[in-house]
Amino acid sequence: MANPTEQQVTEILEQIEHELFEQNLVQCKAVQTIEIDGSSVNVAIRLGFPSLGAQQELTDLIQSVLEASDNIDSAKVEISWRITSHKVEVDTAPIEGIKNIIAVASGKGGVGKSTTTVNLALALQAEGAKVGILDADIYGPSQPMMLGVKDEQPVSHDQKTFEPVKAHGINVMSIGFLVDEDTATIWRGPMVSNALQQLLTQTNWGGLDYLVIDLPPGTGDIQLTLSQKVPVTGALIVTTPQDIALIDAKKAISMFNKVNIPSLGIVENMATHICSNCGHNEAIFGEGGGESLADKYGVPLLGSLPLQMNIRQQTDSGNPTVAAEKDGQVAGIYRDIARKLTARMAVLPKDFRGDAAPIMFREA
Repeated sequence: MANPTEQQVTEILEQIEHELFEQNLVQCKAVQTIEIDGSSVNVAIRLGFPSLGAQQELTDLIQSVLEASDNIDSAKVEISWRITSHKVEVDTAPIEGIKNIIAVASGKGGVGKSTTTVNLALALQAEGAKVGILDADIYGPSQPMMLGVKDEQPVSHDQKTFEPVKAHGINVMSIGFLVDEDTATIWRGPMVSNALQQLLTQTNWGGLDYLVIDLPPGTGDIQLTLSQKVPVTGALIVTTPQDIALIDAKKAISMFNKVNIPSLGIVENMATHICSNCGHNEAIFGEGGGESLADKYGVPLLGSLPLQMNIRQQTDSGNPTVAAEKDGQVAGIYRDIARKLTARMAVLPKDFRGDAAPIMFREA
């Protein structure tokens, strides 16, 4: 039997399907090289999203499909990734040191949005990306406590920019570092919007693949500022199965649609309650809410998280679940969500403009 040709190998790679691939490997230009030596094939695949947790699975899948061909005796597959910037609809320059911005929104408080944000960021880092968090909830910042750095303060070496606080290997910025936690932030909308822009543009983010922004509930001034003046790549919507939460999640999706920010996925929190004593599962907030929301708006449900006591305990103690139980089931769900989210982002048009020009410092 004749040895395989590059065209034949390419055609095989076009047929490979996986839940992470919205396009096949050839369509998304992931195939870097194909080397053929008789009946042996070496293939190098470079993905556009971090996928450390799925690397072996994808390697085995591609290898098995290739070796199933009659004229391929052995196949070697190497998988890597390169994260690039993606185009956004808003007419503004990229922010220096940030390739992509992910907005995490809910439209409603109390659904676990901040918990999702911090664990998503840690999951992205575990998958092989360089990640930062911007706590955009000016009135109720929670990321400093969730990351165990509430007593830290950012420093400025040049009196023009801030150095972010480091927590669990992630760069973090929050108004919570700059104001006393017992002091209410009583600011009007323009002051809040200005504070958000300063926190975002005057922080030395240090070359991030993804900046995850923890938005406050609602669709007000901060969300408007974000959509008009910040190059947001895409949004992640957080909800619970409860009808009242779904109402506000719909508003969040509608808001992002109106400002041309793609909603890349939905995360359903508190899908089932797991009893810490007996392990019994019960859908105390209802069932199927995330799926119905996904079906209505054509936005995929990326994952569902249980209502579990240790998730709350770990986050409150400054050691979120993905950091506290790296190999645990819940951490695995968050990492799966991170891969699916960034895989969807990877097929968006790319932006080759590079870093933005330096920004002048303004004091608050």
